[in-house]
Amino acid sequence: MKQRIQSINFDATVALESYINKKTTKLEKLLDEITNAEVYLKVIKPETSTNKEAEIKISAPGVDFFASKTCDTFEEAIDLTVDALEKQIRKFKEKSAKK
Repeated sequence: MKQRIQSINFDATVALESYINKKTTKLEKLLDEITNAEVYLKVIKPETSTNKEAEIKISAPGVDFFASKTCDTFEEAIDLTVDALEKQIRKFKEKSAKK
């Protein structure tokens, strides 16, 4: 799986990037065919407590999954976004199994 992390209007730390890699790699256990993971991190203006947004797009042959969450920290946003993607992948696999 190729991973691309883009931090918009700021520089992501190495620790944050490795955290993202660890979390997105877990999605491969649910669906082996994942080819790409694109992660976009944004700090939303104006400065408020909940201003860290994470968007993740996962691509597999014939299907894309997308989730976006805004939280107090990027780690929390990544956790919630990955949870949402896990649900989408599970639903997709259930539908595929019924066919």
